[in-house]
Amino acid sequence: MKKYIFPVIFISIASASGAQRYIEIAFKPGVSIPSLSSASSGNPLSTGYRSQPYQDAALHAEYHLRNDFSIQPQLEYCIQGGKKNGLQAFTVPGEIAAQFPPGEAPAYLYADYKSETKLAYFLLPVLLKYHLNPKKKWDVYVAAGPFASYLLGAINKTSGSSIIYLDKDKTQPLSMESRPFDSETHIVNDLHRFNIGMSGHVGLGYKIISGCIFLEAGGNYGLILIQKNSANGRNRTGAAVVSLGYQYEL
Repeated sequence: MKKYIFPVIFISIASASGAQRYIEIAFKPGVSIPSLSSASSGNPLSTGYRSQPYQDAALHAEYHLRNDFSIQPQLEYCIQGGKKNGLQAFTVPGEIAAQFPPGEAPAYLYADYKSETKLAYFLLPVLLKYHLNPKKKWDVYVAAGPFASYLLGAINKTSGSSIIYLDKDKTQPLSMESRPFDSETHIVNDLHRFNIGMSGHVGLGYKIISGCIFLEAGGNYGLILIQKNSANGRNRTGAAVVSLGYQYEL
């Protein structure tokens, strides 16, 4: 599929030859509502994530090939991830694994606590954009295309205390003492730095004398599993994004 994406873009550019061309620049702060989707039904670390709002901001350049058609590369800073609250699985720490006979430690243990995973990315989408009302005061448009991303940082925060269980039904406590789960761990070395995916949005713009004020709603979805080792989970990133911005012609 990937080998067809960029040829389509260049064919579209060629078909617009002879049209009046100009460039507009925009800044658009927004809100990201991410989702870490599970790609495995057998790994309990992959499931249970809930979304919460994070910040998102982007700069884009819109290169108009025609009044109604343009190409829009953009640089986007996006926080992705998710949170869990309640019973969840975790990998067995070395000090607990030592309590079991050699080779008999379970793959995962369970406890009631809070955890949050925050992943900071730079995204570089290249979008094809079509305007439905390019010459009117109010403009409606759609945009979609591929993106490449780079992971800037990744943190997992946990808090709370709980009895540790051998099973998710909480019928086999490891001991009757609660263990604290207050920690902050940098997990960037456990994840792939690069990803690719698809991005898109719909927008509503209002033209003013010096430019355009616009509101966009869309999202992105990563195609590559983020974990290097499947023992740490099998998840893909994705987010719904709402942005409010201002665009002006160079």
